[in-house]
Amino acid sequence: METVLVTGATGRVGPHVLAALADAGVETVGLSRRGGSDADVDLRGDATDPGDVYGALARTEPEGVVHLGTLSGPEHDPGHVVFESNALSPYVVCEAAAAVDVERVVAASSLAALGTGFQPEPVRLSYLPLDETHPLTAHDPYGLGKRAGELAADGVARRAGAPDVVSLRFPYVVDESTAAAWRGADRSLAGLRASGDFETARDTLFSYLRSSDAARAVRRALDADGADVDGHEACFVAAADTTTTTATPELLERVYPDVPTRTGFAGEGRESLLSTGKARALLGWAPRASWRDEPRGE
Repeated sequence: METVLVTGATGRVGPHVLAALADAGVETVGLSRRGGSDADVDLRGDATDPGDVYGALARTEPEGVVHLGTLSGPEHDPGHVVFESNALSPYVVCEAAAAVDVERVVAASSLAALGTGFQPEPVRLSYLPLDETHPLTAHDPYGLGKRAGELAADGVARRAGAPDVVSLRFPYVVDESTAAAWRGADRSLAGLRASGDFETARDTLFSYLRSSDAARAVRRALDADGADVDGHEACFVAAADTTTTTATPELLERVYPDVPTRTGFAGEGRESLLSTGKARALLGWAPRASWRDEPRGE
């Protein structure tokens, strides 16, 4: 692709995606509420506003769109605002992309569509490791919004001539500053309990993704062969390991004792409880980075 528009270009993942696209020689268009991205063309706009999205697409004529322009969490806004951001903006982006003949849309979905992280009760799991066939049981505004956004993408992508859409179900995306803080902390189960982080880690399956791998996943989703991505596909993307120093067999025994494990899952070392098999097969993507990695050259 010669040109790609990125919504949420100044958010947690957007700058990393812009850098990865620039490294690949792709011209980038950044769309964000406050502006000031490092894109080749920087625009201000709201991804829930059809006028802003249609205008940006008509002006720049990109072949692909990366939609990251939603709220990163539900902590600072009322529920209806959170739901609107996660549900309406994917619909607006996919509708606009279909109208102007965009080839591919890559949208940021979330592990929260499962019902993790932002609900008061522990996550309900049918089996581990988790994959895309697991029931989605979200009932909080954030998770429901992400699920509704996927449904909107699914519907629009069914239309003749509409772009194919890939929804990437991100866990918590970790940059180097967070990784360094984790390396300096007690990340055992006891340490997580003492810090107050255990419940969140448990309910998100001790999963995460480094920002560099998130950007690579977006890049692969933009480039994946059209014969492989047909209509709308949702994929989990996550690091190969967990956020804790406790080994995975002990996690299964102590944290998820009543959850059955699927045949063939060894759970060796600190293996992730999120399966990325679909992303590997469909997109040719696999995680490379860990929070345990020291920065190169240091």
